[in-house]
Amino acid sequence: MISIELLTGILFACIIASFALGAPVGLALGGIAMGIGYMTWGDALFNVIPTTLESTHFSFILLAIPLYIYMGQLLTRSGIGDAMFNASQMLIGRVRGSLAISVIVVCSMIGAMVGIIGAGIMTSGSIALRPMLERGYDKRLALGVIMAGGGLGILIPPSIPMIMFASSTQNSVGRMFIGALIPALITIVLLITYVVISCKLNPKRAPMDVVPEVQPTPKEKFLTARDGILSLLLIVAVLGSIIMGIATPTESGAIGVVGAIVLAIFFKRFKPRMVQKAGMQAALLVSVAMWIIVGASVFSNFHLLMGVQNMVAGFTQDLGLPPIVVIMLFQLIMLLLGFIIDEFIIVLMCAPIFTPIAVSLGYDPIWFGILMILNIEIAVQTPPYGFALFYLKGIAPPSITMLDIYKSITPFVLLKLLVLIIVMMFPELVTWLPSQLMDG
Repeated sequence: MISIELLTGILFACIIASFALGAPVGLALGGIAMGIGYMTWGDALFNVIPTTLESTHFSFILLAIPLYIYMGQLLTRSGIGDAMFNASQMLIGRVRGSLAISVIVVCSMIGAMVGIIGAGIMTSGSIALRPMLERGYDKRLALGVIMAGGGLGILIPPSIPMIMFASSTQNSVGRMFIGALIPALITIVLLITYVVISCKLNPKRAPMDVVPEVQPTPKEKFLTARDGILSLLLIVAVLGSIIMGIATPTESGAIGVVGAIVLAIFFKRFKPRMVQKAGMQAALLVSVAMWIIVGASVFSNFHLLMGVQNMVAGFTQDLGLPPIVVIMLFQLIMLLLGFIIDEFIIVLMCAPIFTPIAVSLGYDPIWFGILMILNIEIAVQTPPYGFALFYLKGIAPPSITMLDIYKSITPFVLLKLLVLIIVMMFPELVTWLPSQLMDG
């Protein structure tokens, strides 16, 4: 019989080759696993597949994914992103780099609404890039803050990759959401601090915002602040309903959808056509995500049957490495994977294998999950192969080159890497808040 090591090597070689040839991800993961499984166990393998498909499609946790995606589509199409942008600008005021600071805050919120890195960056860029360039901001600073802020969406609840991690490892989605809050806040503060210091050292990167000829009236200021606060309150309501035990993560997704529709009506931007387009786009994204999840679920079950988890655990024990070095090795593997595949696949491929090993080494699974999310966020934005870089290129003006994008994101990637190291050194940054809010 073929050894587990050789079988694992053949499996991953086939998957990487299929990705390189452009095969659909879900089909590649599930199809190759079934093919190799059939050659190994014969017809007995196909007794497992119906159970896998049923458990995946009838998962109450995964039902949150279409709800959050639909909420994000409604929010971005109803102009709520513009409302948040205007409110943030008014709040920060006329300081050098205020527009860049606003972009970091608002783009991170937009990314959280959308829940997917690519969609978050493209939505943020379509709203913020042109105004920054028109006001004379350095193009690299403009590109960097949009990429850094938009990419933060998977670290700020509600996050689709967090839901996938919790589902694939049988952990609490609510704990994942709450555990991510402090690392997300640290990241935002570091990014803003960098922008402020950078603009102070090099004022040409961010000119002082020009005072408009016609100053807004107190009523206009109030309406702008109100719209921005209402938009932010929706995200707070979604997360707060989970923390307070009012709703499950799936039910909070339904609350978010209803809230997004109410806000669209309130902002007088509710149109049947808008709802239809949001629904169609959400259905498209969900169908893609679910095919990936189904294929990855078959792939994960094949791993369990094959004993890959035990093999990896035995391999790490044989190396005799300290537990933290094993965690760092896992981070390196996921970082390299992020250069060639997106966040969904990394979570679904790595979480079921790595998380039990991390737990067996004495680490908290929620802490390890947040490390994984932080790592993926860095990987998909790291030059030259991070796929998120190409999303930004797709909505940038023709004058923006890939070299500009590479140089723009580098300092922000280093800052996020610093956050990853800090969270790795101090697990309490992740575990303290969930224990206070959910164990009390």
